[in-house]
Amino acid sequence: MTSSQTTQAAARAGRTARLRDYLSLARFDHATKHVFVIPGLILAYALREPSLLDAPPRIAAGFVVAIAIASANYIINEWLDRESDAHHPSKHHRTAVSLHLSPGIVYLQYAAFAAFGLALASWLGTAFLVISAVFLVSGLIYNVQPLRSKDRSFLDVISESVNNPIRLTLGWLMMDPSSMPPASLLLAYWAGGAFLMGSKRLSEYRDITAMVGIETLTRYRKSFAGYTAESLAVSCLVYAMLSSFFLGVFLIKYRVEYILAFPFIAGLFGCYLWLSMLRDSIAQRPERMFRSRRLMTTLAITVGVLLALSFIDLPSLTALSNRSFTPVDMLPERDR
Repeated sequence: MTSSQTTQAAARAGRTARLRDYLSLARFDHATKHVFVIPGLILAYALREPSLLDAPPRIAAGFVVAIAIASANYIINEWLDRESDAHHPSKHHRTAVSLHLSPGIVYLQYAAFAAFGLALASWLGTAFLVISAVFLVSGLIYNVQPLRSKDRSFLDVISESVNNPIRLTLGWLMMDPSSMPPASLLLAYWAGGAFLMGSKRLSEYRDITAMVGIETLTRYRKSFAGYTAESLAVSCLVYAMLSSFFLGVFLIKYRVEYILAFPFIAGLFGCYLWLSMLRDSIAQRPERMFRSRRLMTTLAITVGVLLALSFIDLPSLTALSNRSFTPVDMLPERDR
């Protein structure tokens, strides 16, 4: 943050926030991130074939719960990050940085969103309530001292990306409250989320370091002190490989037809990593990912293929999950 930006922020901080300013802390515009709930809905329906009789009200209530809990996490995040966000090229415009807020109102707002989300979650069953509570606690672990995992290199990515399997589980439970998603799917989703967060860190590191230097970047977020562009790039590769491994286990074990979608999934990973390499990338603001035609086209094709394969049976592919060896005597003579 430059000296002129500091002066402007200080001037704005003298203005008392209004109701709409407090509501902006909830970041309702980030609700697009709940797109990660949708695969849980689709997979639970495709693999479990539950009754759809009470699905619409459960799904509607479930999304409201996810938004309410996420908003509570955003509120505490922005409030506790107000000093460090002042050093970010764009986040210094955030409400908690630029306006005078009452701590009591902020914490009351956090409690209201959290209580509402958990109360509604209890209507959806014990399992849904437990996962919603885990979603809320994950925000505290990420943001609040003494844990505050966001200040620790690599742990910040791993802990933040746990929200992905949490969202998937919420989607699954909306559709089928009698079971939990497979562990292989949750681990694939977790590693995939780490890939997305790692790409975000890589993009921020490249852009902000070039703009204001590494010292200002580490004042914005302490975890960057333990990163380099190289280590972040390597971590993205590792996360992508882990996600692919667990995804492969899930595909073979639960619906082998999905294996045909794997090239499209790999293309989606590649597209997102490519975007993170661009200057001022949308990877730094995942809530704006829908503005990328290239990414949305790749995503739409991948989702379309997965949807089709959810209902098309290809028995010949079961051979991929069976042990088989080619006898030597079946090979041509010259190949022996």
